[in-house]
Amino acid sequence: MKVAFATTDGISVNEHFGRAGMFVIYELNSSGHSLLEVRRFSEGRDTAVEETKGMGKIHDERVENKVDRISDCRIIYLTEIGGPSAARLARKGIMPVKVKEPVSIEESVQKLSETLKNSPPPWLKKAMNSD
Repeated sequence: MKVAFATTDGISVNEHFGRAGMFVIYELNSSGHSLLEVRRFSEGRDTAVEETKGMGKIHDERVENKVDRISDCRIIYLTEIGGPSAARLARKGIMPVKVKEPVSIEESVQKLSETLKNSPPPWLKKAMNSD
């Protein structure tokens, strides 16, 4: 199962979905986890999405492009997400996980990996089995 982490620095989950300039992608399975890649949308924040907020179709297209580029992931960690973007992710079978404050990507991966090994909740089992 692939998991994405919204980030501006590649170290912490520290960004809103639309503003995230990159997503760090990990592969998780019952035997552990590994870093797969970093998918970049921009350096720093994704101003292409930010600057079109409230502009209707052009904004929707940029957000949809971002969703499409991470559509192979089952979970995405982020600090915030708007309702329309959350709905787009849900239609692709991606579960957004909001963190209250910036957290280490590595720490988040470790915790998720332990949860998978021990007693995953039903939504996580479903995400694992959808791959």
